[in-house]
Amino acid sequence: MVVAEHINKWYRTTQVLNDVCFETAKGEIFGLIGPDGAGKTTLFRVLTTLIKADSGRATIGGLDAETDYREIRTRIGYMPGRFSLYPDLTVRENLEFFATIFGATVRENYTLIEGIYRSLAPFENRPAGKLSGGMKQKLALSCVLIHKPSVLFLDEPATGVDPVSRKELWSMLRQLKEQGITIIVSTPYMDEALLCDRIALMQHGKLLSAATPAQVIAAYPRKLYAAEAPNNYRLLNELRANPQVASAYAFGDCVHVAFIAQSDTSIPNLREIPPGIEDCFIELTTGKGAWNDHRKNDGK
Repeated sequence: MVVAEHINKWYRTTQVLNDVCFETAKGEIFGLIGPDGAGKTTLFRVLTTLIKADSGRATIGGLDAETDYREIRTRIGYMPGRFSLYPDLTVRENLEFFATIFGATVRENYTLIEGIYRSLAPFENRPAGKLSGGMKQKLALSCVLIHKPSVLFLDEPATGVDPVSRKELWSMLRQLKEQGITIIVSTPYMDEALLCDRIALMQHGKLLSAATPAQVIAAYPRKLYAAEAPNNYRLLNELRANPQVASAYAFGDCVHVAFIAQSDTSIPNLREIPPGIEDCFIELTTGKGAWNDHRKNDGK
């Protein structure tokens, strides 16, 4: 449905997208996972035809993002990271305005947003700027869906919303997926990666890995351990000075550590643990050797 082929983008002397390649299937949730500055928003702007790539090619449903941009814009929905609706218009007025832009009506496509809009209905005469963060996200999602897009681009939709609204948002996305809508969502939250069908870990404009969350975790190249001590900061420094240690970093109330060969049994309270997405991301951005083949073979 969405195909990116060797996308490159420069801002003056800084390369913000570096040979980005991936593709998504119809009706899947594809996650771009990475910290601020990884290039996620720039990639979204290329894919949604807002800016041109310096080289490479992107297609949406077989349409070229550079030459067929007018047609693409009628088929996609894009929700940027910042609230971009009209704060002085009411909830209902914003929804009707965006439906009118695309030549649709709220009535004909209401079934598509009914599950989302139900909680907004009591506030439909309230100015959008006076909604809570979670309600703003629900309204923005309703507005980008009201013209029945085939592909939905959501740039960090859960940022700044409370945990309950965040959970509700992902429940809505799964319902939309069941209706055959392809969803590309970016997020800096590693735990949200597990909610996607496939993910691409992204750093400094490059895709480090593109696979299912289970495949990314299964490819972790070493045994991972958690260690605890009365002074974890001192323990962390000692581990990093240990030549047997491949990586060590603070993780909550413990230290995660991986060894080059055998584990050091002299370390107190050392227990083997399964890696998570965040551990995999750290390994891909700092590790050497063991994942090189995985990254080459799996980086669509």
